[in-house]
Amino acid sequence: MSVFAGKVIVLTGASEGIGRAFAVALAGQRPKLVLAARSRDRLESLATECRALGAEAHVVPTDVTDADACKALVDESVARCGALDVLVNNAGGTMWTRLDEIEDLSIFERLMRLNYLGSVYPTYHALPHLKRAQGRIVAVASMAGLIGVPTRTGYSAAKHAVVGFFDSLRVELLDSGVSVSVICPDFVVSEIHKRALGSDGQPLGANPMADSKIMTAEACAALMVTAIEQRQRLLITSARGKQARWLKLLSPGSVDKLAAAAISKKQ
Repeated sequence: MSVFAGKVIVLTGASEGIGRAFAVALAGQRPKLVLAARSRDRLESLATECRALGAEAHVVPTDVTDADACKALVDESVARCGALDVLVNNAGGTMWTRLDEIEDLSIFERLMRLNYLGSVYPTYHALPHLKRAQGRIVAVASMAGLIGVPTRTGYSAAKHAVVGFFDSLRVELLDSGVSVSVICPDFVVSEIHKRALGSDGQPLGANPMADSKIMTAEACAALMVTAIEQRQRLLITSARGKQARWLKLLSPGSVDKLAAAAISKKQ
């Protein structure tokens, strides 16, 4: 039997990018998917696709920066499905601007609320149910949560907070049967780049990344499914990401140069 057959999986940031690809990748295992994001229309489209692949799918429009909305998401999920087995904290947003170019300092608070608190709130409310199920908690962080990345100061700070929070929570849950998996993708083809905040705090509207040179959301999702099935502690999705993690200890200056080159080449 598939690992996630019949399991109740709450997925935030489900409407596009990695979240959407992950839902589709899981759907064939016939789980009970609760799809959360702000756009009902996109969620409904995804739910239809997932049902066609064999999943039970529910749509719960949610703004994860609102703690009450996150409680409502968990409550509705349990009411509809009877349990909660897996929580995937995937919602997030980024920026693309140097600190000395920023005109709108609210960027930093907005990114912290979305990336960090938007993972803390659902996890807090889901935790009692996950303990009962000896379930799985998943946090989609980023390589920017492990190393510094230029033009991403606010995003990198928020993802570092995500990594620190879930590493600490893992220790708290050692005897609970609940696993914590932190996912650190490298650059992935996603709408997140078009919505990256520029110096004025507004979305760029155009993708600055060279999509042909970076991982697809589908490839990332496939790696995630395997890691979560195995209750893997940490997933780094690229060879250069794994290299950078160790180089940071052995030759930190080399990692700075690698990060600067990746942004310069937009890949």
